[in-house]
Order: sequence, then structure tokens, then C-alpha cells
Amino acid sequence: MNQQISVANDYLDKITNLGYEYIPKLIGAIIVLIIGLWVSKLITKKFRQTLEKSKIDQSLVPFLSSLVNIVLKILVAITVMGMVGIQMTSFVAILGAAGLAIGLALSGTLQNFAGGVIILILKPFKIGDLIEAQGFLGVVKEISVFSTILNTLDNKLVIVPNGPLSTGALVNYSAEPIRRVDWTFGIAYGDNVDNFKKAINQFISEDSRILQEPAGFIGLSELGDSSVNFTVRAWVNTADYWGVFFDMNEKVYTKFPDYDLNIPFPQMDVHVQKQ
Repeated sequence: MNQQISVANDYLDKITNLGYEYIPKLIGAIIVLIIGLWVSKLITKKFRQTLEKSKIDQSLVPFLSSLVNIVLKILVAITVMGMVGIQMTSFVAILGAAGLAIGLALSGTLQNFAGGVIILILKPFKIGDLIEAQGFLGVVKEISVFSTILNTLDNKLVIVPNGPLSTGALVNYSAEPIRRVDWTFGIAYGDNVDNFKKAINQFISEDSRILQEPAGFIGLSELGDSSVNFTVRAWVNTADYWGVFFDMNEKVYTKFPDYDLNIPFPQMDVHVQKQ
């Protein structure tokens, strides 16, 4: 009987000692948990407000805020577990291995995600821009975190992954307010060069969409096999580019005869020698 009482007292002493040892740690951990969650919520709120006031794309705000919130809560959880005596070395190792495995499995998806974040932050193009990238030419219809959707000029829908889009070469035809239109026109050998320049200058002056500054350019660029070729350049507002381009081609074709100019075509003279 006395032995049983002694064993019970030993257990009671151990429980009391454990209580004295762990209860303060547990109380401290609970306090840190409450304060940590409150601080993480406050930081996340301030971070979100900062993002909303910045120039960053608003579609990124919820994601980045959630990411910061999750990271802060993980740090709080690790701190609390360390305070109550849980060994974190194995936990961190398992977490790292799991993260590596997930990263390898989703490497392509993560690359597209990272590319989407870069595009939304740096904004090399925006919705409505005409761009050429990854072998496609089209108008940007939608920009998401993982992909960008283009409408081609013949109205096909193209979904381009953001990973290669963010790292590859890209041409944005809508980025600048004005663009230069280039033409190459040929006249026949023997035609009057002054008449050609008079005609082109007349066509340019008649088109109000062509800008006076920067000034245009007319120059003889090539003496071809069947034609004398001139380079013509003019500056227009970006929105007027294709309209001016096609209208000038039509004027050249229909009005060159009024200036005694001929549009040449390939010719070959054949001489037959009689034996």
C-alpha cells in the first residue's frame, strides 16, 4: 500500500513539474499566437492598401495579399511550435522536400505564373494593344496570371503561355503614339522623276492623317531589273497606320497615269537569230 502511494506521489510530482515547465511556455505560445495573427492581419491589410494605391495591376492585389498573409501565418505557426518545444528541424526538412517535389511537378505552371506576375507588374503591353510574339500577331484580349489571350487579325483566338511570353522577344505596335509608314514604289525607266515626287507629295498633302512633323522622306533606293524603285516614308498616328498604308497604295495605282507615270512589271526581251 505504501509502495502504491509512493508511486502515485512520484507521478504527481512529475505532472506538477511538467506543469510548472510547460504551462508558462503554453501560455506564452498562446499569447504569441494571438498577437502574431493580429499583427499578420494588420500587415496584410496595410500591404493590400499599398498595392491598391500603386500602379500595379489590380488583378494581382488579391493574390499577392493572400501570399503575404499565408507566409506570415506560417512564420507565426513555426514560432509558436518552437516555443512549446516541438522540434522544427524535421518539420522544415519535410516541408522543404514537399515544396521541391511540388515545384518540380509544376515547373511549367510556376514558370507561366512567374511570367504572368512579371507581365502584370512591368506592363510591356496592355489590353487592346497590337503585339507580335511567339509567332503570333494579334490584339491583346485578356491578360491572366498564367496566360495571355490574343485575337489575331483574322479573328482567331490564341492563348499564349506567360512563361515564354515574358522571356521572349516581343513587338508592341501600339506602344508609341505615332508610327512611320514605309512604301516602295517603282516607275518605268524613262519616266520623269520630278513627276513622281510631285505625285507623291500631292498624295501626302491631300491626306490629313499624315503628320507634317516628323517630316516625310522620298528617295531613290534601287535601280531594278525592270523598274526604278523609290522608298517613301511618312509619319502617322498609330491608329491611322493601316488606313494610310492602303489608301496610298490605291492612289498610286489609280492616279499615276495622270502624272505620265507607268507602274512597271517584269519584262524580258527575246532576240531570235536566224541561221
